[in-house]
Formats: sequence, C-alpha cells, structure tokens
Amino acid sequence: MEDRRKTVIHSACRRVLRPLASMLLRCGMTWREFSELSKSIFVQAATEEFGINGRPTNTSRVSILTGVSRKEVKRQRDLLDDDEPDVKGKTTDATRVLSGWFQDTRYLDDESKPLQLKEAGPVPSFESLCAAYSGDIAMATMLKELLKSKAIERLPSGELQVLRRYYQPSIADDENIRFAVDRIHDVIETMNNNVFLNDSGEPRFGGFADNASIPVSAIPAFREYIDKRGQEFLEEIDDWLTKHAKPDNQMNTNSARVGISLFATEERISKEKTQ
Repeated sequence: MEDRRKTVIHSACRRVLRPLASMLLRCGMTWREFSELSKSIFVQAATEEFGINGRPTNTSRVSILTGVSRKEVKRQRDLLDDDEPDVKGKTTDATRVLSGWFQDTRYLDDESKPLQLKEAGPVPSFESLCAAYSGDIAMATMLKELLKSKAIERLPSGELQVLRRYYQPSIADDENIRFAVDRIHDVIETMNNNVFLNDSGEPRFGGFADNASIPVSAIPAFREYIDKRGQEFLEEIDDWLTKHAKPDNQMNTNSARVGISLFATEERISKEKTQ
C-alpha cells in the first residue's frame, strides 16, 4: 500500500513539474539551481507548517521530514533569514487601475461605459485614475505597461481608451512570469487545502470541465466562446469582490485575499495516449 501511494505521489509530481520545468528552462534555470531552491523550500515548509502547538518545527524533525541533514537544515534556515523580500509586481495595481476605469462612476459615461481619458489633468483623467488606484506605481510607468500589454490604446486624438478590464502582462515579460506563478500558487494552495482537509478547515471551490474528444478544428471556436463567457464571469466576480472589500486604509490582519482564477485548457492527444 505504501509503495502504491508513493507511485501515485511520484506520478502526480511528474505531471505538476513537467510544464513548470518547461517554463523554467525557457527562463534559463538549470536542474541544479532548481534542486538547491527546492531544498530550501522543503526546509521552509517543514519549519513553518509541521511544528507542534503552532511553534516552528525543531531542526531534528525538519531533518526527518525532508531527508536533509541537520547541519544543512541549519544552513538553509540561515539563508532563508537572509533572503531578500519578494519583488513586488505590477499585476495587482494594474488590474486595480483597469477595474476602477470600468467601475468608478467618475470615469463612466451616461451609459456606464468607460470614458476616453486625457493623459493628465483633473478627474476624469488617466493621471487622476492612477492617483486613486495604482498604489505606489508611478503614472508614467503604469501608462507604459498598460500600452505595452495592449490593455489600453492611445487614440489619434491623444486620449486613452481602455480595452480590457484585467491586466495580462506582455509575452516574455518578467511580469508575465509573476502572473503565471501567482496562478500556479493559488491552484496548488487550494488543492493542498482540499486534499489534506483537517477537522477545522473548509473545502474551497474547485471544479473543471473538459473533454478529450474535441476535434482540433473546434479549438478556435472554443477560444472565442471562453474569452467572452469567461470575461463576463470574471467581471461578475470582480463586482462582488469590490462591493465587499474594505477601503485600503482599513486593511489589517482581519483582511484576506480571496478570488478565483479561470483559464482555458488545451492539450493535444499524443499517439502514445491513443494506443
């Protein structure tokens, strides 16, 4: 039974790591770098999550759980203490700007559609929109990023028009990597919660809809369908979240990040799978 469970875990790990390995190779990471990094993360997870009575796990128990020597556990803990903080991305702030453009009545016309905005000036302008929603990201930086990612466009008149309500970074951009990793993190966190649910926990929603018998010729129609319906659903969720959110100046330890990630799946069937 133990061997069977290990086989299942190994198989699951391979399936999860395969697309991640492809992404990391494109970013120039070698397996040795990944191996060293994963060792650090195993030590961190064992230290923070497997202690008794809410206390950090002691060195010996971390060593037993991870298979890392006690000496190496101490070294990894020291490295973790010296780690630089995560680089803050622009994804959240950019989405806040776009969402504000679609929701804040000061930036909507009589039909509740986003106005075309002048770059600078009093409300309504892109400058005032950024002052309200872009956090500590400079207006010029935000403008450049949203134009680059084609979330907005500059009209011949010089005014700015919003094209999308959500920020999707440009391809091959460092911000796109953060965007992808944040989504992967959320999916695995939710599955970890649901698979190893304890008595005090509650399952989070997790569902999917797929079909392995779809002709390749139907993929463009599916993309068009999901782009429209998926965007409508995300906007409905965003409206609900905005309605229930606290003002920024009231955020504290009783606040939480909640939401949903939605993305399409496309996986071509290989010859091996059909035999």
